[in-house]
Amino acid sequence: MDPSDDAGALSGFGPVVSSAHLAKSGLPALSEMEFALTMANNAFQRWVVRCMTAAGMPGLTPLEVLIVHLVHHRARPKSLADICLVLNIEDTHLVNYAVKKLEKHGLVTPGRNGKEKTVAITADGQSYCTQYGKVRDALLIRSVEQLGLDKAELSRLAALLRTLSGSYDQAARGAAAL
Repeated sequence: MDPSDDAGALSGFGPVVSSAHLAKSGLPALSEMEFALTMANNAFQRWVVRCMTAAGMPGLTPLEVLIVHLVHHRARPKSLADICLVLNIEDTHLVNYAVKKLEKHGLVTPGRNGKEKTVAITADGQSYCTQYGKVRDALLIRSVEQLGLDKAELSRLAALLRTLSGSYDQAARGAAAL
């Protein structure tokens, strides 16, 4: 058999998954996507931590790195609710703890918008985000560009993943109601 007969599976072995019992469902390709997503998520989290370390700020968790970049986004203060909403985080205490740690590192500064707590990027936070961008360009962007991927296809994939996240959220609500 030609391995190209089924681009999503190794010929004769079925799809590449971490849980064959789940791949026996009505949609085995979803199990394949979940395994790829797990691998990509773990690689991405490793990358953001190591990139921030290379940028000069070691010791941050993946969530803290994502939050400092989000707070830097468009140079506007963000509320904790905004951070949770944008990053699709249900547990606000995780964001609150991360923000406190970022404050201690001098990367963000607290503020208020009425009764709502906000955080804004500091000059040091901006500097580390800029340096992170330089490391990212040198190590990741160049590497990914060499793959010759279609930029429109990458955007389509990102849109698909955002859409799938809604399906998982809906299923999670259903599971919580059982």
